[in-house]
Amino acid sequence: MISRKVLLPTLLLSLVAGLGVSAEAAQTARTPKKKSTTSGTSGHRTGKRITKSSRRQRGQKAPTSDRISEIQTAMAKDGSYTGQPNGKWDDSAVASLRRFQSSHGLNPTGRLDAPTLQKLGLGSTTAGAGAPQAPPGAVSKLSSSKFNTVGPAAENQQ
Repeated sequence: MISRKVLLPTLLLSLVAGLGVSAEAAQTARTPKKKSTTSGTSGHRTGKRITKSSRRQRGQKAPTSDRISEIQTAMAKDGSYTGQPNGKWDDSAVASLRRFQSSHGLNPTGRLDAPTLQKLGLGSTTAGAGAPQAPPGAVSKLSSSKFNTVGPAAENQQ
């Protein structure tokens, strides 16, 4: 006869395994199956939720046509862009931007970046100028003046 020390763990193990299989079967039964789309439909899937729609897009967004017209107008004032601003970023706009960048001591990549927009008068005055600084009078909760390790207070403690 099989002893209780062997029989009880065996029964418990088979019970747990059975529960795991039934939970997996229940989970797969609840998820809807993908419906195939035919050529006459719009291709929209029904019954499936999109959970990652709020995910942030990486990289920089392309400028709008209004912003491109604004950039072309600024380059036209400088004399780098010839023609009417049309809001299209085409080869002539890239060539004009390269001319503008080289005439202002920038790297002539033909790409819009913070220093180029600053020279055009369309960028932020602080973009790319340095590391972010705390506002004057701001106190960090992460450090206290007693244990400050940066600045004159740290030199006096040593």
